[in-house]
Amino acid sequence: MNSLENSLQKIAESILHFDEASLTALWEKYKNKIEQFSTSPDWEKAVIIFSIINAVRAKNAIFNEMVIKNKASGKTEQNNKPQVKPHLKLVK
Repeated sequence: MNSLENSLQKIAESILHFDEASLTALWEKYKNKIEQFSTSPDWEKAVIIFSIINAVRAKNAIFNEMVIKNKASGKTEQNNKPQVKPHLKLVK
């Protein structure tokens, strides 16, 4: 893994600890900031922050949907692993 990828991994790890409710409270603020286009670094940061907020919300929605789907079908996380036949032989 290269240094760019390592940096992105660290950023993602940090973002995973953010509370969605707190992020959602900031959504409108950053939406308004990006609607007021400027060529400033602050506007560019606002776009990134807005995108992060949306990414966390999308991740949580997908995660929750999959948990509900798995519960409805009676699956658990352990059951999601591929079934591997044991390497056993019948001995008489």
